[in-house]
Amino acid sequence: MERVTRAQVLSTYKERDSWWTVFLVDPVAGRLVWLVSAWRWVTPNVLTTTAFLCGLAAAAAFALGTWPWLVAGALLFHLSFTLDCMDGKVARLRGGGSLFGGWLDYIFDRLRVLICALALFGGQYAVSGNPVFLYLGTGVVFCDMFRYLNALYLKETRQGMRAKLAAASGTTVDRLRLQDEAQLVLGDHAGERETDDGATVVDVQQSFKQRFGWFNRMRDFLVRHRVRSHLFSGVEFQMAVFIVGPLTTWVFGFTVAAMVLLLLAEAAVTYKLYLSARDVDRQLAARS
Repeated sequence: MERVTRAQVLSTYKERDSWWTVFLVDPVAGRLVWLVSAWRWVTPNVLTTTAFLCGLAAAAAFALGTWPWLVAGALLFHLSFTLDCMDGKVARLRGGGSLFGGWLDYIFDRLRVLICALALFGGQYAVSGNPVFLYLGTGVVFCDMFRYLNALYLKETRQGMRAKLAAASGTTVDRLRLQDEAQLVLGDHAGERETDDGATVVDVQQSFKQRFGWFNRMRDFLVRHRVRSHLFSGVEFQMAVFIVGPLTTWVFGFTVAAMVLLLLAEAAVTYKLYLSARDVDRQLAARS
């Protein structure tokens, strides 16, 4: 089988992604996807499993605790993440992944964070004898699970908003969309409009935009560069803890900073959802 073109590889990129992925991972992952595209045995599940094995190798290096092994662990973790980014691209390149592949990717991601956290902070405790590293490891695992649970419930709440607005508008959920970042870049900030395909788009971010107009301008700039506005997401959190901290030997400082920034980012996203929910309630009241 012939290798795909560069344009085909670029078409597999997510519409918006974390800035770490866009600038530091995709340039390499895209070239690797092009390289392996002709090899049918390189499936998304093979890449997912290989990424997990690299994560285990990173954990083994972290557990030794000294700086040379921390550097090795950081490099192996970044390789693991790069391979993890490749599996989705290969799946989209070949027409979409399987349901089992999605489950496998999710489980391996969570296990990688758990095992690497135990190894990294257990290794630092073994080297230093300072029990604070054990607490930090627990905090990292908690933060990682919290942001995933929060993301799931935020998504569920947005789906609930769509269902209520669709019922009030006399349309179906599939024909109603909430105003998202990509649409905001187009400069259409009306409360409700129709798209070219006849779908109804409802803006549920009016309160947020009134309070934080500067954020909208920054978001529009980021989206034009394919970067999502959630600047400190789970990706940046993991990179700070498992790459930047070990490379600089400032594991304690970067871990504390990463946990604080992640919790602040999750609080900001939750507040934004709260304002959107109030806008939805007002729109529903007006319609009734």
